[in-house]
Amino acid sequence: MYSHLSYWLVSIVAALTSFLAYVFDWNETHVYNPRWPPHAKFHNAQTLILGPLLGLSSLWFLWGEHQSGIAIVTASLYWVSQLGSLTFPGTALVDPEFRERPGARIPKQPILASVLLALLACAWFSA
Repeated sequence: MYSHLSYWLVSIVAALTSFLAYVFDWNETHVYNPRWPPHAKFHNAQTLILGPLLGLSSLWFLWGEHQSGIAIVTASLYWVSQLGSLTFPGTALVDPEFRERPGARIPKQPILASVLLALLACAWFSA
C-alpha cells in the first residue's frame, strides 16, 4: 500500500544514508588520519561507498519499483551494521587521540542509527 508518510520517511533516511558518512569521515579522524594503517583506510573507503549504494538502491526500490518493504530493509542495513559493529572486540566510537574533543564522548553513532531505524520502523508500520 502507498503511504505518503512512509515514502517520505524512507526517502529521508535513504538520502541521509547516502551522504552522512562523508560528513563525518572526510576529515582528520578518518580519511586523512595519518595514524590509520592502509587496510583501515580501505575499510573506511568501503563504508563510504556502501552508504550511497544502499541509499540510492532504497530510493530506486521505493520510487522506481514501489517496493516499500524492500526499500525499508535496504535503508536499514547500513545502520543495523553500524550498531552491530559495536559488538566486535576492540571497536570504539572514537579513536583515543580524539576523545577529548568537545562532544566526543556523546555516543553519536548509536543515537543516530537508533533514530533513523526508528523512522524506518514508523515507515514500515505506516506503509
